[in-house]
Amino acid sequence: MNKLELKIPPLLVVVVTAACMWLVTAYVPLVLVTFAGQLAIALVFAIAGFQIAVSGVRTCYAAQTTVNPLKPEDSNTLITEGVFKVSRNPMYLGFLLALTGFALWLGALTAVLWLPLFVLYMNRFQIQPEERALSQHFGEAYLAYQQKVRRWI
Repeated sequence: MNKLELKIPPLLVVVVTAACMWLVTAYVPLVLVTFAGQLAIALVFAIAGFQIAVSGVRTCYAAQTTVNPLKPEDSNTLITEGVFKVSRNPMYLGFLLALTGFALWLGALTAVLWLPLFVLYMNRFQIQPEERALSQHFGEAYLAYQQKVRRWI
């Protein structure tokens, strides 16, 4: 299982998750849910997710550190400001919110079931290896940051 750690770009995981959500909605919808304002709420989630993810990327660029999630050891700055004050993984949080918006737009319970799978995959194969690398690279400063700021939100 360690072979999957830091191997698949998170954006590809998002695309595959969204495709799976769409496929299960199209072929195994089980429970369809529609409600007033569904599209508006879906858009709010998707836009908020996009903004949070972009904010994380911009903060990394401003700090002149890597945004490559497959090589966390290349980080040269521990960012604890901006959106990183709220989440240690704002890009992944943004992806999750965007996927939540997509699930709401699809309106199928089977689509929503992919959200916890996305979180489990990201925690195990992306975030935990990143945290190990950042702990080794930044030592006590990163451990203190972990104590102060939650992984997702």
